[in-house]
Amino acid sequence: MDSKWWHNSVVYQVYPRSFKDSNGDGIGDLQGILSKLDYIKELGADMIWLCPVYASPNDDNGYDISNYYQIHPEFGTMEDMDLLIAEADKRGIGIMMDIVANHTSDEHPWFIESKSSKNNPYRDYYVWRDGVDDGPPSELQSIFSGSAWELDSETDQYYLHMFSKKQPDLNWHHPPVREAIYEVMRFWINKGIKGFRFDVIDLIAKELDQGIIANGPLLHTYLQEMHREVLEDADIVTVGETGGADLEQAILFTSAERKELDMVFSFEHIALDEQAGRQKWDLKMLDLDDLKRVLSNWQTGLAGKGWNSLFWSNHDQPRIVSRWGNDQEFRYESATMLGTLLHLMRGTPYIYQGEEIGMTNVQFPELESYRDIETINMYRERKEQGFSHGDIMESIYVKGRDNARTPMQWNAEDNAGFTEGTPWIGINPNYSAINVENDLNGDKSIYQFYKKLIKLRKNNELIVYADYRLLDSEPEVFAYARNYQNEEWRVLCNFTGREVESSLLCDGEIIVRNYDSPAKKLRPYEAIVYKLKNKL
Repeated sequence: MDSKWWHNSVVYQVYPRSFKDSNGDGIGDLQGILSKLDYIKELGADMIWLCPVYASPNDDNGYDISNYYQIHPEFGTMEDMDLLIAEADKRGIGIMMDIVANHTSDEHPWFIESKSSKNNPYRDYYVWRDGVDDGPPSELQSIFSGSAWELDSETDQYYLHMFSKKQPDLNWHHPPVREAIYEVMRFWINKGIKGFRFDVIDLIAKELDQGIIANGPLLHTYLQEMHREVLEDADIVTVGETGGADLEQAILFTSAERKELDMVFSFEHIALDEQAGRQKWDLKMLDLDDLKRVLSNWQTGLAGKGWNSLFWSNHDQPRIVSRWGNDQEFRYESATMLGTLLHLMRGTPYIYQGEEIGMTNVQFPELESYRDIETINMYRERKEQGFSHGDIMESIYVKGRDNARTPMQWNAEDNAGFTEGTPWIGINPNYSAINVENDLNGDKSIYQFYKKLIKLRKNNELIVYADYRLLDSEPEVFAYARNYQNEEWRVLCNFTGREVESSLLCDGEIIVRNYDSPAKKLRPYEAIVYKLKNKL
């Protein structure tokens, strides 16, 4: 496939509220991000995916936007945003804006106008329906629990909200809505940003009368229109959050000839520790064979047809070292093993803030310590269903979104160096041991290991473009080969906390490993990458 500048890029995701506070109000902000640009640059990342910083009532931490053209005062000003774009650019870092196009805040002027009258010109910007038998139009449930319909008493109709009731869904079938979103995109492109991440973009073309919420029949038509109207001549990269997309759908989204998106986030691999057909809170152990199958299918299936996004974590997912590693005895080993597995694959890697120092999940004992609306709604719903407090909290400890949202741990000082004030959400109590300063100065630095992985990608086309082949290995080992121009790199990863025999250990040149010395077995969470001169 044609080479693109973003093929060997590495994206660092910043959750602004929790990254770095510059003014002591307990909330991370744009000036805080500015103060840490050199940290991100030193790591080697060349893109920052910035979670929403637009004006918002913060019902869903910024994913409920009340003005796409303004910066939330908690984060700073548009002048701060302009400065961030400029200073990042000086360091060779592009800014990827998070566009929330499926819904707005109920405090957005469009919605205020829309609900004012059935005859208002903005009425069709949103999805309105009459009720049925003194109840909502249908039994459709919100992703954040409860009905997806909310009654507006003034006009005696219900509006659709697939998330919070303060996040009414836009009606993409109404052409002025699409043009309004395109104008937002043009505004930010003119500001100098280098990419867009589209929140739940697979929901925009829903067909309620057909019972279709995701992947509606006009979805690809709208994405092609967006590309034609906005992206055709813009040198930016796009990634769509398409949580339910399978491989075939991903090929449609990312095929260069179709001109839709450059890559997508699919959640197939990170749903493997959920009970099939149940909610994400219904847990099961990860089967490594499933992970091998899913990741390998995407590696081989998209080859020459589309492009992978590679990620373990984000602002909606728990910390990967706690999820599928060992965040206690083998935190360094498992964090670096998981990093190796991902960063040696074909695709664009995404690093979520704190992943590069092995930040872990948090276990607040009381619900009152949590801030995430999805978590709080789920707790209340499950209590009503008879679940015990302990069982619900166990699910939150494993899967809750606030696991990723506790403040970045910069040092062992008060509040982990995140703020001089009172943080908006509690700091993980392990910050005195796990923080940037300790990691950089320690004998085993996860940050330095990630830096090495990124440098390898920048300096080796093999990592970016080589063929991928899953290798037959022991059940506890995820092993694959990358072949390129008569050279093979072999990646071995032990997913357990014990020593494992492996027939794939060899005498090849070692490119990178997370143990200092060789051994005859794979040690707990060991990762080794060999270079072999000839294809096997």
